[in-house]
Amino acid sequence: MNWRFNICLISFIFLFLSSLIMLFLGIYFSLFEMKIFIEWEILSLNSMNVVMTLLLDWMSLIFMGFVLFISSMVIFYSNNYMEGDPYISRFILLVLMFVFSMMLLIISPNMISILLGWDGLGLISYLLVIYYQNFKSYSAGMLTVLSNRLGDVAFLLSIAWMLNYGSWNYIYYLNYMFSDFEGLMISLLMMFAAMTKSAQIPFSSWLPAAMAAPTPVSSLVHSSTLVTAGVYLMIRFNSLLMLTGLAKYLLLVGGMTMFMSGLGANYEFDLKKIIALSTLSQLGLMMSILSMGYPDLAFFHLLTHALFKALLFMCAGVIIHNLSDCQDIRYMGGLVMFFPLTASCFMISNLALCGFPFLAGFYSKDLILEMCLMSDLNCLSFIFYFFSTGLTACYTFRLVYYVMSSSFNYMSCNGMSDEGWDMLKSMVFMVMMAVVGGAILSWVLFHVPSMICLPVLGKMLALIVTLLGALFGYQVSILYYTSKLSSMNMIFMSSFLGSMWFMPYISTSGVYIYPLSVGDYIVKGFDKGWCEYFGAQGFYSMFKTLTVLIQCYQNNFLKVYLMLFFTFLLVLLILF
Repeated sequence: MNWRFNICLISFIFLFLSSLIMLFLGIYFSLFEMKIFIEWEILSLNSMNVVMTLLLDWMSLIFMGFVLFISSMVIFYSNNYMEGDPYISRFILLVLMFVFSMMLLIISPNMISILLGWDGLGLISYLLVIYYQNFKSYSAGMLTVLSNRLGDVAFLLSIAWMLNYGSWNYIYYLNYMFSDFEGLMISLLMMFAAMTKSAQIPFSSWLPAAMAAPTPVSSLVHSSTLVTAGVYLMIRFNSLLMLTGLAKYLLLVGGMTMFMSGLGANYEFDLKKIIALSTLSQLGLMMSILSMGYPDLAFFHLLTHALFKALLFMCAGVIIHNLSDCQDIRYMGGLVMFFPLTASCFMISNLALCGFPFLAGFYSKDLILEMCLMSDLNCLSFIFYFFSTGLTACYTFRLVYYVMSSSFNYMSCNGMSDEGWDMLKSMVFMVMMAVVGGAILSWVLFHVPSMICLPVLGKMLALIVTLLGALFGYQVSILYYTSKLSSMNMIFMSSFLGSMWFMPYISTSGVYIYPLSVGDYIVKGFDKGWCEYFGAQGFYSMFKTLTVLIQCYQNNFLKVYLMLFFTFLLVLLILF
């Protein structure tokens, strides 16, 4: 117990103090527009130098501060959540390695050192997803790591293409790389890598599957580390993406991801998967606004989303922990009576997700939607943005209705309490940041406020869509309880929308079912069929038949035997 508490406490103190230092440095660098390059010569051999380059600017420092702050709260939370785990020290070390890999990715302007952090994230996420060692975790871990390996291949190919420039420090070449074919290929490969890491269509199925990991890991992964790596990479490569003209494709992919995950969350009943699909929706929003040429807005939403999404997973962890690991929201209900503090945190994080005025999500989400209204978007993208915003409010209020209101539906309420004090302490810190973090960030990141001129209806459109979505989600939830389920009358459509357009089946059974069936046919028809007939079994049966025939002749026909014997002697005499 002492060892567990010590490693959690020491890690928490170190990460928390480091986060404060990084945040204050990031604000200072932002005010004075400073950048620092650090070159560390690791090895010098004859004319060859191996140099590690680090880039410290306001973006990398503030992002590192947020990653360290959230990871410190997650580790403090884990001390209570993982209380019965005898291998807590291994879990904490895995989380620390995960955070270190993310930091290496953030501060590297060099493709090779980014690859170290990129691959570190993929490998350690696999180890964390399979932490609960069962068949479901293994399947989810394989899907996660193989989906991410596709992005790693694209990353390696882009490193090979960059050999044409004589250096892997991509940050020096972004402004004139677009003029040749290499720049177009590197931009395309980077976009592909970011799509796999941030789970954009068609690589979205691994994100809900990764919910097999412990809830503290989900809180860290979905807020500021693994899934945000692709968005951060695209923010760094944004100028190249815009110059090569590939941004319009990313806009379509981000909009489709946002729309698809919002629909899927309204059909889902697993608490953690609903929150995972909301993460997917917000990632689509970041990618789409990034592709319109607003990287600072995407970064702003990335940070504010990290605050309330980490809090949302922490609240879900407390609920699951106290309901004996039950994650089905149909078994919940009326939990506000049992967990008043957790319910308050849960509601604040949900309202921040919907963009409730003056919470963290409002400042970034409202600004993004207003910039969309001012830009020259086509009708399809406009529908993606605002309909997905309505769907966000819809599944959020559906979740709140199932979990917090009506009557309690679980078998027993013995031992249920709000008394996980370490979990509550870390959640209180996150609530404070979810309330005031958006305002503070808007002051720090945007020194000069944007002038947005819209008519009254345009200004109110985001709020109107959110309120309509919330009302619709609440009404549909009540109908689920009080009348026949209309979704059962449209079972194909419900399964299609609820399973993310059949994407999990396509990316799992759809990939291996036909090769396996062809392999089974080849084994049965060739290895165990014609090869056996003309091969070993065929020779065996032929020689067996001939042996039986010869034996029959030898046993029953003395004349034939004598004739054969004399024929054999005659042949010997002729030959010799």
